[in-house]
Amino acid sequence: MSYIAVDLGGTNIRAARCDADGRILARVGCPTRPEEGVEAVIARIISAIQEVWPTDESVEAMGVGVPGPLDPRTGVVLTAPNLGWENVPLADRLWEQFRVPCFVGNDANLAALGEWQYGAGRGHEHLVYLTISTGIGGGVITHGMLLEGAHGLGAELGHIVVEARNGPRCGCGQTGCLEAMASGTAIARMAREAWARGDPVPWPDPPAVTAADVAEAATRGDPVASVIMDRAAFYLGVGIATFWHIFNPTLIILGGGVMKTGDWFLEKIRAYARERAMTPDYITPIVRAALGDDVGLLGALAYARMRL
Repeated sequence: MSYIAVDLGGTNIRAARCDADGRILARVGCPTRPEEGVEAVIARIISAIQEVWPTDESVEAMGVGVPGPLDPRTGVVLTAPNLGWENVPLADRLWEQFRVPCFVGNDANLAALGEWQYGAGRGHEHLVYLTISTGIGGGVITHGMLLEGAHGLGAELGHIVVEARNGPRCGCGQTGCLEAMASGTAIARMAREAWARGDPVPWPDPPAVTAADVAEAATRGDPVASVIMDRAAFYLGVGIATFWHIFNPTLIILGGGVMKTGDWFLEKIRAYARERAMTPDYITPIVRAALGDDVGLLGALAYARMRL
C-alpha cells in the first residue's frame, strides 16, 4: 500500500508516490503558475498525481502541504497569498477526482512532521522546526503529536514579535515579526537599505540582491554583509530562546534556503540563543534539517499517515 504526497508551492508543484517507510517510489514536478488561476493550478496538481500513480496501484491516502492558513479539519485553504487563493476547498476537489482520503496541512507544520518521522528529529517526542527561507514558518511536535491549535492555525513561529517598537512591516501586516527581521526576504531588504545609505556594498546589482548574495559575501568576510547576517542571526537566536522557554523541546531543527549558509551562521544563531536562554546549561541542541528539498513531500506523507 502506498501514499500520495503533494508539496504545493508558489513556484513549483511536487508530487510523489511513497511507501510508509518514507521511500519515494515515483516523483514529478511542474511549475505552479498561480497567475493562471485556481482551476488551472488544481488541474496541474491532479495531472501530477496521475503521473506518479499507476492505474493498478492502490493508494491509502493523500497528504498535501500548502503555504498559508487553512482549516485542516475541512481541507479548505483559507488564504494563500503566494497562490492568490481564498477559501479553496482543496481536499474536497481531490476527493471528487480520486475517491481516496485527502488531508491538507500547512506546509511548515508538515515539514516538522517530515523531519520528526524521517529526518533529523527521529527519536524525539518534543521538537521545534523552523524553516528560514523567503519567509519563516514553523512546526511543533509535543508529546509525539503535531501542535495545530484550536483552528489549525497554531505554530506560526515566524510571526512572534522580536522588535516591537522599531521593526519593519511584515507581510502579515504587523511590525517587527521574526520573519520581517531574519528571513531571506528580510536579509535582502537590509542589503538594499545598506546600499541606499551609501554603504560600500559588494554586490554588483544592489536592487536585485538576494539573501544568497549577502551570505556569500559574508562568508568571504565582507563587513557590510557580515553585519547584516549577524543581525539576522541575532533575531533568530532571540526567537529560538523564546521557543525553548515556551515549548521545552529536546531538539530545535533549522531548515530552509537561508540555512544553506556556512556553519558560521549556525554557530552565531546558537550563541545568541544561548545568551538569552533562562537556563543556558540545559539548552536544547540546534541542528540543521536533514531532508533537504524532500521535506515537503515526506511531511505530506507523514501527515496523511497521521490523519488517516
